[in-house]
Amino acid sequence: MTTVDGAPEERVPAAVVPILAAAGAHVPVVLGEVERALRSAASPGDSVLDGAAFDTVAAGGKRLRPLLAIVVGGPQVAEPGSAARAAVVRAGVAVELTHTATLLHDDVLDAGLLRRGRPTAFAKSGRAAATCLGDVLFAGAFATLASGGQAAALQVLARASRELAQGELLQRADAWDADVGEDRYLHRCHLKTGALFEAAARLGALAAGEDDDAFARFASAIGVAFQLFDDVLDVVAPPEQTGKPRGTDLLDGTVTLPMLIARERDASLAALDLRSITTPEHAAEVCDRIAATGATAETEARAEALVADGVEALPAGLDEARATALRLVARGVVDRRL
Repeated sequence: MTTVDGAPEERVPAAVVPILAAAGAHVPVVLGEVERALRSAASPGDSVLDGAAFDTVAAGGKRLRPLLAIVVGGPQVAEPGSAARAAVVRAGVAVELTHTATLLHDDVLDAGLLRRGRPTAFAKSGRAAATCLGDVLFAGAFATLASGGQAAALQVLARASRELAQGELLQRADAWDADVGEDRYLHRCHLKTGALFEAAARLGALAAGEDDDAFARFASAIGVAFQLFDDVLDVVAPPEQTGKPRGTDLLDGTVTLPMLIARERDASLAALDLRSITTPEHAAEVCDRIAATGATAETEARAEALVADGVEALPAGLDEARATALRLVARGVVDRRL
C-alpha cells in the first residue's frame, strides 16, 4: 500500500499507483479530496447510524469508481477551486457511497457474514440495521450530487441506481436456475456492476464538459469484465484473497458463467441439483470440478475480450495522460489487481 496526498495508507493499493502516476499530478490530489469529502458525507451527525456509516465507508475498497471519474475528467479538473474539480469530487463521493450501499444491501439479501475478511454490518448488527445503513449511504450519494445543482448528474446516478436494483431483482429471479442463458447472465452483469462503472465515467465526462458516450462504453465493458473476474475468483481464489469462502455464489444460488460453461462440459455437473449445495465443503468441491473443466479460463478469456472492446471504444485523439491511465485501469481489471 502507498499513501497518496494524505489519504490513509490502506486507501491506495500498490496496483493503483501506476494509474495515478500516468494520469497527471492532479489525480492523487483530487482522489485525496474525494476521500475526505467521502468521510464527511458518510458521517454527517452523531447518531449510532452515522457512526456505522462512517465505519463502513472507512473500512476500505480501492476507490476504483471515483478514480475512474477523476481520470475521465482529465486536465479540465486539474485546476484547484474550479467548478469542474468540485463536480468531479462530488461525482467520486456519490459513486463510492452508492457502491458501498449496494454491498450492504447485497450482504442483507445474501446473508453475507464476511466481506474483505471482516464481519459485515449484517453479521454485526442484523438485517434491519444493515438495510437502514445502506439507505443512509444512498441518500448521501444523491444529496452530494444535488448540492451541485446539475440535473444531468442526478439523472446519471438515478439511472445507475435503478439498474443496480434491476440487476439484483434479476439475480434473485434467476437463483438456482442452471438454464439461464449467457446473454441474460451478461445483461445481469451490466446491471449489477457495469452500470455503476458507466455512471462514474459519465459523471467524470460531465464534470469536464465532454461527450460521455465513448467513455461510458469503455467503462461498461470493463465493469462487466470486472464482474466476470469476480465470478472466477469465487471459484478459484482462497478465502484470504477474497475475504470470503470459495463457492459463495453456489451457496446463495447465484449461477455464474463459470458454472454455465462447466455444465456444458461435464455431464455430472449438468445433472447436479444446485439446491443440494448447502455446505462450504460441498461448494468448494464443486468449485474444483468447475475449474477442472477449463470454465474459469474460458471466462477469463471472455473478460479479456470485453476489456479489449472497451479500450477500442475510447475516444479517438484522447490526450496521452488519460489514454494511458485508462488503459492501465483496463489492464488492472484483466490482471485482477484492481
